[in-house]
Amino acid sequence: MSTIVPDGHAEPERREPILNTVDRVCEICFGLFMALTFVGAVKAVTAREDEGYRMFFAALGCNLAWGLADAVMYLVRTLAERGQRLKLAQTVQREQDPAVALRLLREALPEKLGRLVEDADLEPIRARLATASTLPPRASFVSGDFVGALGIFLLVVLGTFPVAVPFLVVRDVTTALIASRVLTLGMLFIAGFALGRYTGAGPMRAGIAMIAVGVLLTVAIITLGG
Repeated sequence: MSTIVPDGHAEPERREPILNTVDRVCEICFGLFMALTFVGAVKAVTAREDEGYRMFFAALGCNLAWGLADAVMYLVRTLAERGQRLKLAQTVQREQDPAVALRLLREALPEKLGRLVEDADLEPIRARLATASTLPPRASFVSGDFVGALGIFLLVVLGTFPVAVPFLVVRDVTTALIASRVLTLGMLFIAGFALGRYTGAGPMRAGIAMIAVGVLLTVAIITLGG
């Protein structure tokens, strides 16, 4: 459960970094997979001379739309989670029975964390909420939320370029398609490497695993006619 700060009208909670490593890596991978899938789906639809440009802008348009949707859902999720925490704080504040209030706080903890926390650890939080006079009446956005949404949008859109740029610089569409897939797999390795380093799962192992996911996806696209 996130720490609830009762004295923040403008920002009712202590915020974590707007986008952590997992957020950044996942959004980049989403962009890569979306663009890779879309490019595979529209490959060689026409034999027009400007087909490479058409595929570039098709992939870019796909990820612009996906990035916008993902950014909006980030805002929805952020507001919903903040509202849920505020509702908990208000319920605990109104509860007259300390034992019931402690139970509510405990139920909000992740199961594994709850096993490590005693009621004595939760009591200062309950007492602080009980005497707080500045809880905001409702959950609202703060400026950092929109910065995070913009960051997600840009990460998803930027994931397009390793897939789509070869279609701008290589005339032969088949060669451009191979180049885009190689660049995509390379970027997936970097993303997996960063994720493995962050989680302690092993950077090389995570990078190779992410490439395997990309290869399986590419094979599926080709099998389906991409």
